[in-house]
Parts: sequence; structure tokens; C-alpha cells
Amino acid sequence: MFFKKSKPGSVSASSLQNEKLKSDIILNSIEDGVVLIDSQGTILTLNPGAENITGWSAKDATSLNFATVLQFVDKDGQAYPEVNNPVLRVFKEAKVVRDNQVALRTSSQKHIAIFISCSPLMNQSGQVEGAVAVFRDVSKERSEESQRAEFISTASHEMRTPVAAIEGYLALAMNDAVCKIDSKAREYLDKAHSSTEHLGKLFQDLLTAAKSEDGRLTNHPSVTDMGAFLQELADSFKFSAEKKSLVTEFLLGNGSHAAPSADTPEGGTKVVSPLYYALVDPDRMREVITNIFDNAVKYTENGKITLALTGNEKVVQISVRDTGPGIPAEDLPHLFQKFYRVDNSSTRTIGGTGLGLFISRKIVELYGGRIWAESQLGAGSTFYINLPRLSTQEAQRQLSKTATQPKTGNI
Repeated sequence: MFFKKSKPGSVSASSLQNEKLKSDIILNSIEDGVVLIDSQGTILTLNPGAENITGWSAKDATSLNFATVLQFVDKDGQAYPEVNNPVLRVFKEAKVVRDNQVALRTSSQKHIAIFISCSPLMNQSGQVEGAVAVFRDVSKERSEESQRAEFISTASHEMRTPVAAIEGYLALAMNDAVCKIDSKAREYLDKAHSSTEHLGKLFQDLLTAAKSEDGRLTNHPSVTDMGAFLQELADSFKFSAEKKSLVTEFLLGNGSHAAPSADTPEGGTKVVSPLYYALVDPDRMREVITNIFDNAVKYTENGKITLALTGNEKVVQISVRDTGPGIPAEDLPHLFQKFYRVDNSSTRTIGGTGLGLFISRKIVELYGGRIWAESQLGAGSTFYINLPRLSTQEAQRQLSKTATQPKTGNI
């Protein structure tokens, strides 16, 4: 293994032997698989947990290349792309890599769903000298999750129809052209209508969350000019913000200047905006950004909300910044988990399903992107979305290719 050098005489042979004995006891007693890999990709150690999961004995696996024993596959049983291989990523990225979507092909060709965490072993020069892969069998958990998702999907789909019918009848009851009701009855019906709309939104969120987990989420990516796309969204967002007397701002480029408005007086200075192209489904991204913006409006009592777009050669970055109360540091890592809500006085008075940010993360990940939040109590919050950027040449090439493809449809 890789140890930092100690001063001569500072470690006795007996103490080293004791430390090795302790390590062996720990490795042999845990159920998780542990594999030690050197810089050449050769397996040095395979604990009993790894033997049970992979089907390989330590005797046979030691000195083999890790790819022979750790054969990663996706949920369809296809070989995992090298770019996603957690062990290869550790050597390339020199940081801890975790993967909860991968499966393992055992020595008997059986596929086992696993959760794996790979950590780099660094030398004193900061170079990766090896890696430790720790993994466990999560087949049972995945199966249970799949069953729960299927139940939620079916139940949500079935309940949407009667809820929509109730909502429709309530709307008719409140229509003066259909029937006459007194003010007290209208007040009750209005509250019932609002509750029904909330229930319908909950069922829709549950259905969307279930689809995002099992790959059934409708998705039609196309080359999108994110600058024009976000400008349109910013124009529509300002009305909901104005209801709370909040200012809406849209920044384009490096964030140092506001994007030119459509009502810029003729003869005014024309700002040449950079083109930020991304391959996304505009409807899905509208859902993501609308959700984040609406949350900012909900939790911000005064000040402004800033929607910004910037990037570099490889990344398009979207951000939504508010001047709200901020998010506690301990809650930030959990914001994008299913059903998670920050528990404080503000959130208790504001409704929500706890699914919006979870769905947003799933959608962003569809396009190889990343979403996260940064916040400080009393100083507001900023939500960031990074998406792979298309060069102008690549965007034009794909647009030309799409334009020349024959259109199909029902006649």
C-alpha cells in the first residue's frame, strides 16, 4: 500500500504488524466488496465481500487487470462506456467517483446492480498511484425502488382523471354564465378549486418523477440558442415577480451587462450578444428554470431575482440568484433529493411537494449537465445549471442536418 515516509525508528515492526492485522480483520469482516488497484490497473487485493459479489476468488483475481474482474454494464446489460467507468475516471480525474446506476457482470455472467465508490490513492507529489473501489450489492433496493416507482406512476396516472373532472366542475360552478351562487359559497368553492389544482400538481409531479427515474420521460432535444430562450423566459417571469414587487434582471455574457431589451429605442447602442448553443429539449428546460425561478419568488420578500447566462468554450452556465433568506449549509447537499424540503419557518408556510428540484436534476442530467446551489443565510441563494456547449459550427451543422431530414407524420 502507499504510506507517507516516517522518521527512521518512529514505527516498530510489531506496530506495523498490528496495523496490518487490524486492516485484515476489517477487510475480511465487512460485507462490502473492497478491491485495491495499482497504477497499472492490476488488482492487488480482493476481500471476501468482493469475492461473494463478483464470484471471483482472491487467488484467481489477484494480479489480473481490474477490467477482467470488475466488468461494468448498464441496466440493459451493455458494456459501460469507458468515459463513465468509475475506476478509469478515478485515475483520470484524481478525485472520488461514485456511481449508483452501474451493474456488475459476475464470473457466472449474472448481472448485479451495485453502488460503487472509487477513491484515488495519492503519492506525495499529488499523483494517483492506485485506487480503492468499494461496492455493495443493491439489487434488492433497486427492485423495491422500481416497484414503488411503478405504483406511484400507475396511481398518479389513474387519479389525474377524477381530479381533473372535479376541477372542471368546480370551475363551472364558479362561472357566472352557468350558475348563480352567493359570495360565501363562492369563497368555499374557490378554496376547493385551489386545493384541487394543488392536488393535480402533486399527481403530475409524482408521475414526472417516476418517469424520470425509469427512463420514460418524454424528451426531444434540439439545438437551442440559450440566450434567446432565456430572454423569452425572463420577459414572462417578470409578471409573477412584480406581484411581490420584486425586480427581475436578465444578464447575458460575463454578467457585467444586462441583455438588450426588445424595446431598446431606435438608434440606441446595440450590444452584440455571444451565442450559447446547447442540445436540450426547450420544453423540459423551461420546466426546470420555471421551477427554480418560482421558488425564488416564493421565498424572496424583497429585492430582485437575477437570471444570468454565461459560459466558456465547453460549458453553458445558467444561474438564478435571489435576495431571499438563504439556505442553511447542512441542507444544501440534500436539496435535489426526492421529497426533501428545508425545514424552517419560511417553508412551513409555503406549500410544495419536494419534487421540483429532484425532477429538475433528472432533466438536467438527461443532457449531460449538472445542477447545484450555493447559499448563505441572510444573503440569498444562487442555483447554477451547467450544460455542454455546442460550438456555432456544430450547432449550424446539426441544424442543417435536421432541415434536410424528411419529415414524417400521420396523414
